[in-house]
Amino acid sequence: MDWLTTVDHKKIGILYLIAGGFFFLVGGLEALLIRIQLWKPLNDFVSADTYNELITMHGTTMIFLAAMPMLFALMNAVVPLQIGARDVAFPFVNALGFWTFFFGAVLLNVSWFTSTGAPAAGWTAYAPLSGPAFSTGHGMDYYVLGLQIAGIGTLIGGINFLVTIINMRAPGMTFMRMPMFTWASFITSALILFAFPALAVGLAALMFDRVFDANFFDPNNGGNAVLWEHIFWIFGHPEVYILILPAFGVISEVISTFSRKRLFGYSSMVFATILIGFLGFMVWAHHMFTTGLGPVANALFSIATMLIAVPTGIKIFNWIFTMWGGSIKFTSANLYAVGFIPTFVMGGVTGVMLAAAPADFQYHDTYFVVAHFHYVIVGGLILGIFSGLHYWWPKMFGRILNETLGKWTFWMFYIGFHLTFFIQHFLGLLGMPRRIWTYLDGLGFNEMNLISTIGAIMMGIGTIMFILNVVITNAKPQNAADDPWEDGRTLEWTIPSPPPEYNFKQTPLVRGYDAYWKEKMDGHKGMTPAEPIGSIHMPSPSILPFTMSLGLFITGFGLMYSRDWTFITEHIGFYIAGLGLLITFGSMFLRSVYDDHGFHIEPEELEDKGVKA
Repeated sequence: MDWLTTVDHKKIGILYLIAGGFFFLVGGLEALLIRIQLWKPLNDFVSADTYNELITMHGTTMIFLAAMPMLFALMNAVVPLQIGARDVAFPFVNALGFWTFFFGAVLLNVSWFTSTGAPAAGWTAYAPLSGPAFSTGHGMDYYVLGLQIAGIGTLIGGINFLVTIINMRAPGMTFMRMPMFTWASFITSALILFAFPALAVGLAALMFDRVFDANFFDPNNGGNAVLWEHIFWIFGHPEVYILILPAFGVISEVISTFSRKRLFGYSSMVFATILIGFLGFMVWAHHMFTTGLGPVANALFSIATMLIAVPTGIKIFNWIFTMWGGSIKFTSANLYAVGFIPTFVMGGVTGVMLAAAPADFQYHDTYFVVAHFHYVIVGGLILGIFSGLHYWWPKMFGRILNETLGKWTFWMFYIGFHLTFFIQHFLGLLGMPRRIWTYLDGLGFNEMNLISTIGAIMMGIGTIMFILNVVITNAKPQNAADDPWEDGRTLEWTIPSPPPEYNFKQTPLVRGYDAYWKEKMDGHKGMTPAEPIGSIHMPSPSILPFTMSLGLFITGFGLMYSRDWTFITEHIGFYIAGLGLLITFGSMFLRSVYDDHGFHIEPEELEDKGVKA
């Protein structure tokens, strides 16, 4: 029950990690089934319909249900600690964000167990393919309502982190003294604030098309299918940077710590992050060169896309210059961080190639795009997440992951990744289309697809090795030091591992960038407190975030089956949807009328509270 009612940012971070990790395994299993289907020509391992469901759910699961929550796990676990705060600004809303994501994700995956199957219109859900005319059954309904509910959680989570970082920094921590991971989380949260409403509007319009016979995207009735592409990519392209910027932040922290050097060009890294976030919003139409926007629009979006290479290049060079002359430790976390750099550069270079509109006409809908996308998302984001997990695992759980097994895991996953996706560039250049169920023999695709499948199996083995490492480590006692890497530079390394529920007994006084490292260099053993020891106000746990989200889950089911369920009365689906809304609004009402003041931890209790995750 403690985990259902918690509003502690550290526990919510662990909940995000468990849920995101589970869906990462689900998405990975779907990817393996796709690769097994393609390992030889004319294979019939899965049917064409099942294949469409697999590629739709693999993309949707990995982007929305695995990558996003795992990033939120790191942000929840680390950002309040890095800025010297005792929690996020709105702990109740933070819990609500997790539970809405969780119930939305469960709703989406329930589709696998229904008679009409999972959604099968691709993770981009292009209209009119995703409309009622071509996607009969309820698969796309699960997509629309599941993502809508999960998106609420992401949006309110982003707003929460914006407010937290703006208002709850420790005394002395100016914006230009914030750690890079916090900066990246801040820009990411701003992108979420502006990008996710576009997706919410698009999904609402698609829901009206499917459930209420509206015609937003049906050309036969005055709608416009290209409108969906604009709406989706106005969200979709910033989403790439929502995913990759926190990974940039992780890499900056890890490389700086394990090089025993201040991050090279900190100010330029900050402004490069801001610029990447801004330009990320301006280039959505480079996904739509082949829809016929015209040469002027294509040229403008091409140029804007290529401009992103400038701030990204600044980051790459700054990471290299940080390592230059440093005392580098190749821990598991740092192996992932160093391996990230050339991998992401390759993804960036192919991105510039795709940004050239005439070239994009040739690459479009080939495996070249698949290779580019996975070099950016897997080679950038997933390597960044693995790096961050190895780096902050002692702080989150009080135990250090096994380093030997961690390094074996890195090499297995890293080699498997490049075997899988590097060769897909050449498959694309040879003309193998993406999204195809099978292919003919004699086209020159056979050996390269076989190698790609072997690489995917190696990535799967690497993931299992990481889980094994987690299980083995979990059996050890919680004996990690406050600063287990001995070169910690930021505030999270000044408090016990894992931190007590109140994080900081006394709010620290920040006197410069890399606050903890500065104190070490000045010969101090810890931070100077900014306040005397006093009573600490804490928020109360609550079951209401869970019940609010459960109500939305029930509403989704009712709306989907509003036309099918007639076993009691003709409109039973709408009544069930109404019941769900009653639960949600009833919970909101209780939250509004019950005046919860939380509780206080008194100074004499601080020594007795011990360490809690």
